[in-house]
Amino acid sequence: MEATCLVVLLRLCVQILAFPAYLLWYLGIWEPLCKKLFPYFMSVMAISYNKQMSDKKREMFSNLKDFASPTGALTLLEIGTGTGSNFQFYPVGCKIICTDPNPNFQKFLNKSLAENPHVQVERCLVAPAEDLHQVPAASVDVVVSTLVLCSVKSPEQVMKEVLRVLRPGGAFYFLEHVAGAPSSWTLFWQQIYDPTWICLFDGCHLARETWNDLEKAGFSELKLRHIHAPLKWHPTRPHIIGYAVK
Repeated sequence: MEATCLVVLLRLCVQILAFPAYLLWYLGIWEPLCKKLFPYFMSVMAISYNKQMSDKKREMFSNLKDFASPTGALTLLEIGTGTGSNFQFYPVGCKIICTDPNPNFQKFLNKSLAENPHVQVERCLVAPAEDLHQVPAASVDVVVSTLVLCSVKSPEQVMKEVLRVLRPGGAFYFLEHVAGAPSSWTLFWQQIYDPTWICLFDGCHLARETWNDLEKAGFSELKLRHIHAPLKWHPTRPHIIGYAVK
């Protein structure tokens, strides 16, 4: 009970410090402003994140070719493509369908494409991960999500869409920051920062237990590991990494 009261008190203190952002949100100014500025923030953050997580990403994507179609071609759909920071880790000749709900990422995406000519983009869709109706059922070999499931409105609906667009035997690759361990200091601070973090960073949740959504989704096989990412800010260190097979 004492811990809960302390969380509420400290959460209020953080919200008071972020009052200008909350005021802008209340006036309807913050959200459109955030949509325009967030891609710039992510373009910087993605470079730093890739430097610190490059070994983990290479390890995670090392068997992508195992899920290529019988012809040897690999069609990959990335949800929340953002700046295209994963392109460098994809195999040569990989065909990509990019999706993101924020069209302001486009110029950063174009830059990544120019820097990674080994991949081919079939098309770019402005669409939330919960609604991929423009992508036919059972049409892709792999779906990828990195640092996306923290900010979707309905993880359950995303899982349904992932399973729908994947062909039988296809795989869903994920690398996501998640809630810390129960009773840990990390989770304690996540719970304090979470409401303000959601407001400031385009709907991103610090304390989501995303592994539960993956376990309940109905994949035939799930390879999931909990890791502590080598990041400077403790509340974002807990991660899950792995892939699930339809």
